Amino acid sequence: MKNFKYILIIILAILALITLSQTIYVVPETQQSVVTQFGRPVGEAVSTPGLRAKVPFIQRVHFFEKRFLEWDGDPNQIPTRDKKFIFVDTYARWQITDPLQFFKRFTNERGAQSRLDDILDGETRDFIANHNIEEAVRSTNRKPDTSATTVDFIEDSLMNIVVGRENIQQMILQSANKRAQDLGIEILDVRFKRINYVEEVRNQVYERMRSERFRIADKFRSEGQGNASRINGEKERELKSIQSEAFRTAQEIMGEADARAAAIYADAYDKTPAARDLYAFMKSMETFRNTFDSTTTVVLSTDSELYRYLKGMR
Repeated sequence: MKNFKYILIIILAILALITLSQTIYVVPETQQSVVTQFGRPVGEAVSTPGLRAKVPFIQRVHFFEKRFLEWDGDPNQIPTRDKKFIFVDTYARWQITDPLQFFKRFTNERGAQSRLDDILDGETRDFIANHNIEEAVRSTNRKPDTSATTVDFIEDSLMNIVVGRENIQQMILQSANKRAQDLGIEILDVRFKRINYVEEVRNQVYERMRSERFRIADKFRSEGQGNASRINGEKERELKSIQSEAFRTAQEIMGEADARAAAIYADAYDKTPAARDLYAFMKSMETFRNTFDSTTTVVLSTDSELYRYLKGMR
């Protein structure tokens, strides 16, 4: 009998704990809750943290994130107003502002993400299609760097920006929030993560860039060759001028030397017979050196001065 009482007490205690756990629930700091009864919301949503009570076993608690949530869209191929096809990859941040309305419309976050796909993708497509690609890429009319290698590309990038990327993103945000007013959510921010041409157009752009760079390289090479020719011409002209000046100076020096030598020879020739003989001998030797070599054959008469000198040397 006592064992039965103990068992009954234990069972009742367990039932009490189960009932208490089904009655009391905790709302965390980062979440908010909605209580439903047989699938229908009961009362107001709870957004403040703390302990809350509900009817056990009949009512159920649904928790929803209070912090910012992420939406990451898929890249979409969109034509711009100037008929250029681009891929636009978009992302956004959103928050559940009315948990009760959110539960009525979606039940969970997966349904909200699907609905955001429709809203944000549609708004992005509409606003991109109503503007040129420059408006979606650039935000300001800043002055580009007009360096020598980019001067020919500036014409395409100088289109005046009226709206700009930042304003397009804000317009998408405002329009999307209007469509999400009755969904219990607020879209906090919308950004273009990436904008790029489709593959076919991208290849055309790359080819155009390559041909333009080749043209600029040919221009630089032509200018370099022209400068090289000019420098070589100036070098040759200066070289000839230097050589001519050196030859003239050398001839002047040689002329002065020959004049001084001739004067010395003449002075020596006029002084004594021995000096005249020495002078004649030296001139004969000079003639030998300038006229004969090891292969020269000479026919001389016995009356020749050269023969007399050769005979004397013998």
